Amino acid sequence: MSPLLKKVEKQGMTGILKKRNPAGVSVDDFFSDTELVRKEFSTLIKCEANRVVLVPSVSYGMANVMKNIKVTRFDNIVVTGEQFPSNYYPWHRLHHDTGVKLKIVSPLDTLNNRGKQWNQLILEAIDANTKLVALGNVHWADGTKFDLIAIRKRTREVGALLVIDGTQSVGALPFNVEQIQPDALVCGGYKWLMGPYSLGLAYYGEYFDSGKPVEENWINRLHSEDFAALVNYESEYQPGALRYEMGEHSNFILVPMLLEALKQINQWKPKAIQQYTAAITKKPIQLLKAAGFWVEDEKYRGHHLFGVRLPENKSIDEVKTSIRKNKISVSFRGNAIRVSPHVYNNEADLMKLVKAVTGNP
Repeated sequence: MSPLLKKVEKQGMTGILKKRNPAGVSVDDFFSDTELVRKEFSTLIKCEANRVVLVPSVSYGMANVMKNIKVTRFDNIVVTGEQFPSNYYPWHRLHHDTGVKLKIVSPLDTLNNRGKQWNQLILEAIDANTKLVALGNVHWADGTKFDLIAIRKRTREVGALLVIDGTQSVGALPFNVEQIQPDALVCGGYKWLMGPYSLGLAYYGEYFDSGKPVEENWINRLHSEDFAALVNYESEYQPGALRYEMGEHSNFILVPMLLEALKQINQWKPKAIQQYTAAITKKPIQLLKAAGFWVEDEKYRGHHLFGVRLPENKSIDEVKTSIRKNKISVSFRGNAIRVSPHVYNNEADLMKLVKAVTGNP
């Protein structure tokens, strides 16, 4: 979970005060900021703004996908091992309800060329019966990066959908919809998008243009901008992807916060964030490897998120105690220490981590 920028926090406070006297809220306010959010996010991921919708969570965004795909017990869905639950449970539900096979692709039990081999296993798992491949750009536990262009090429060969959970990467790692061409991309807003909790963004491609949303609300219906005509019930949805907007997506507190955060990210640019985090982690990672710790090859990880695995002579409990004692904020995912530097860090922060886990001055 990212910290809030001061100017993002300020927008939230302004939104709270606005609700104190709702007489100042106009009809336009229900749509103006959300349109700007769409524009900023479309700039970030290189897509058309009308393909971007606001969602409360990744699970909500994935539920829209789940509702609009048809599978049978003869088909299969490919996911990566131990990926984030919100991008696993929807496909597990389909497996339970329809009998569709769930192919869970885990890495080989070796750290040698781990990322390269894992990517190859994913490609090999996709076959003529695959209807959907659902994964992240990077793995949430240890930052392993997946070759989405190669995976997209393979899914096209067999006619499968590609659905990406971008929560662990979009905002800090460049993502180009025009280049990757996913069928759907869903992002929680509270991580690398630097926004508030309980608000995220989703991109839906042409496959979903005539689908049915999980939610029947007034604001995703055609002509919902005309408040006076809301009593005239409308059977048609907003065109294309806009039908998947969450109810009450006009949130006057969270939307301005996310908008401000997106503006800043577009100023920083994910490419520059990667360059900065690469610079501040280069020496610390070299020192960790020299001390016997394992970090994925640079080609198969992002610089903003990577896993550190311990040598056999190190106790995970001992390392956790040292990290807590030194007041260092990292996460533990399985047997990996997940490190997630950003522009608010410097090399000295990473060197402090190196000292804490290795015990070397």
